[in-house]
Amino acid sequence: MQHHAHDTDTAALRGQIARLRDEHHDLDCLINRVAGVPGMSDLELQRLKKRKLKVKDTMTLLQCRALARRHTDFAGIAALISTPEPSPREPDTSPASADGGACAPALTPDGLVLASRRCVELDAIFAADGVLARNIDGYRARESQLRMAQAVTAAIDATGRMPDAGALALAHAERPLRRLAARRDDRRASANGASGASGAAPQAVDVSSGSVADPSAGDNTLIVEAGTGTGKTFAYLVPAMLWGGKVIVSTGTKHLQDQLFQRDIPTVRDALAVPISISMLKGRANYLCHYYLARTADNGRLPSRQDAAHLQEIVRFAKVTRSGDKAELASVPENALVWSLVTSTRDNCLSQECPHYKDCFVMRARRDAQQADVVIVNHHLFFADIMLRDTGMAELLPSANTIIFDEAHQLPETATLFFGETLSTAQLLELARDSVAEGLINARDAVEWTRLGAALERAARDVRLAFKQDSVRMSLSQLGDEHPLLGALDGVRTSLDELIAALAQQAERAEPLANCLRRARELKRLLGGWCAALDGVPADTVQSAAAHREAPPGGARQPSDAVVASAQPDEPPGFSDEKVRWVEVFSHTVQLHQTPLSVAPIFSKQRAGTPRAWIFTSATLSVRGDFNHYATQMGLNARRSMTLSSPFDYSSQALLYVPRNLPQPSSPYFTDAVFDAALPAIEASAGGVFVLCTTLRAVDRMAARLRDAIDARGWSYPLLVQGDASRTELLDRFRQYGNAILVGSQSFWEGVDVRGDALSLVVIDKLPFAPPDDPVLAARLDALTRNGLSPFAVHQLPQAVIALKQGAGRLIRAETDCGVLMICDPRLVDKPYGRRIWQSLPPFRRTRELDAVRAFFAESGRFSHP
Repeated sequence: MQHHAHDTDTAALRGQIARLRDEHHDLDCLINRVAGVPGMSDLELQRLKKRKLKVKDTMTLLQCRALARRHTDFAGIAALISTPEPSPREPDTSPASADGGACAPALTPDGLVLASRRCVELDAIFAADGVLARNIDGYRARESQLRMAQAVTAAIDATGRMPDAGALALAHAERPLRRLAARRDDRRASANGASGASGAAPQAVDVSSGSVADPSAGDNTLIVEAGTGTGKTFAYLVPAMLWGGKVIVSTGTKHLQDQLFQRDIPTVRDALAVPISISMLKGRANYLCHYYLARTADNGRLPSRQDAAHLQEIVRFAKVTRSGDKAELASVPENALVWSLVTSTRDNCLSQECPHYKDCFVMRARRDAQQADVVIVNHHLFFADIMLRDTGMAELLPSANTIIFDEAHQLPETATLFFGETLSTAQLLELARDSVAEGLINARDAVEWTRLGAALERAARDVRLAFKQDSVRMSLSQLGDEHPLLGALDGVRTSLDELIAALAQQAERAEPLANCLRRARELKRLLGGWCAALDGVPADTVQSAAAHREAPPGGARQPSDAVVASAQPDEPPGFSDEKVRWVEVFSHTVQLHQTPLSVAPIFSKQRAGTPRAWIFTSATLSVRGDFNHYATQMGLNARRSMTLSSPFDYSSQALLYVPRNLPQPSSPYFTDAVFDAALPAIEASAGGVFVLCTTLRAVDRMAARLRDAIDARGWSYPLLVQGDASRTELLDRFRQYGNAILVGSQSFWEGVDVRGDALSLVVIDKLPFAPPDDPVLAARLDALTRNGLSPFAVHQLPQAVIALKQGAGRLIRAETDCGVLMICDPRLVDKPYGRRIWQSLPPFRRTRELDAVRAFFAESGRFSHP
């Protein structure tokens, strides 16, 4: 942005504003009305005059307008001089967003004065001697945290909401006092589309340019990459609790969901002394169902004595629990078979026709969520709600004013899962089971229910038998014309038709039978789409990905940094309406998927309508500070984005080690070479090691080699391997041992927090490029090629960078942590795109020498003796 010459004379501008303040006791009020005056129309001035301003007020108003026309930074300086001088802080060296990290990237007309006040309020809350510091043990002020809180506040303001101006009373009280009743009234008004007192929807003004901002252009949307240690949780919770109205916080992991509900939100609520009510809402599979519990108990037939014992524990639990949350019954494992028999699904829930509807645990949890000020959900539940609303059904989550996605890097994958359609053999088996059970209860003598159910079960199992592999993913076009799946699906269609005919005759006798009929017809609809596609593969499915199925990004000429940067599309590529049909085979089930190649247009459509603030945050959203890839995936405007660097001193706390003389990852000897290179580093670290692999095959091979080495060398390092126990149990053991070696794959790349000496070395076998023969990925790569874009530059490379940043983020979790990140992929150094990758990582010291690794551990107090 080009600045006027007057902008450089900030001292003179300050003086002029100060003189205006002397003439008018409440200059903020006038600045509020001017609101970034360069974009203010004469019509607005006429409207102001009709409000019967005093002559002196009008003159001051016009003087403000004249100043603003000469000085593009007028509003920012006016806001600054209206606040007391801030206490000295350590300088923030993190890269600023394009908006300059100012107090308010986007402000409503009333929000300009409110932003001035809120800057004071936020300062008073986040300062070293502020509200949080006085009320939370161990709290430490961070400039990056304050900047993020300011940006979140601006996004909330840009929705056009009119919050209670007296929300806080910092001047006369130690803690801000929130008027809950006003907050709820404000929330209801905003949810109903209410604007201001005048009835006109307020316009947001971009202070930097003076132009009127449109929420659809992204002013109410904020993307924040906040490095580990920035305090992003408090940064979004404080403004959300104070000004966000009804708030939904969505997380990617159950661990963070529990942490927010049990610790973070109560801590902030108590520190601010705001009477905020909180609810945590889970998917229905987490809640006990009275109807299916009674049916299972009456049936009395269970596969094993262990299942019968578990059922008795659940029956006793049902009599005493208020929530019905199965997590409260720790004595029955979460993966126990009996849970599937005593919980409902979206398909088999009887809803209001259920005899236990008034006591339903799911409905009770939803009612609590409707009444709560802050609702915590996970990404899966959020998108399940979107899909329900899209089909015209009752929404799962309440209407909200502010929606915050933490761990937002997971959203593209989760949205892809929920915006598609899936038909599985598990659904067919469940329908057969429920139809037989309900038929025998409600219409025993009318139909041969057992025969019909057995026929559908056989047909479903024949679909699984059509595949010899234990695990495979393939596109529709890869099946060919003679694949056994085609005949198996014909058998399913025949069995479904028979069952539907029987259910249609008996559905009026009982709601459970009518529910089974609806489910059977829906499954037939999904099956019909697949069978039609098998008869003639549509053009929008996968055709040929041969060009991309070679070893990634290693062969052929690689794009330069300039090409990679310029290849990022501003809008979603032209494949936005395309879908791909593909098959996924597991050990016991088969799933038939129809997946959109881009979720951007669907998500954009769902975000349209009621003005809301949308906050997307994670430690890994950008590629070297560029958010275009993520924004394009989600259909967002990246204009409101910011990167906040971690406060950690990475150059002294960590070392990036890339060994020499390793083969290319395509070599059949690569995993063995990684083991040989990692072994001396593991010895130097004295344990406390994560070995993160990109494939399960590599996990097995690495674990076998490490087991032999530990035995041969007499080491006392415990070896933990993914699959030997649950993820939670393995991590608990790892922390307890203090010198263990854990070998795992994708599930340990993110959402893992191990602090202190228990983790000092993270070994990553190779750059996490997704396998290019994945059906959905292959279709996306083909679509990008057809649109004249580089699949590698636009999709594969950014995805790999974000995944690698997640893996690297396991190492340094606190200011006292130190360790070595070892990446065993020579492409990080040898390929032109390698620089782009490592420059996206935290600024570790770098080395290729093993001696430097040994010296680092020696300096940090680690010993190489087991």
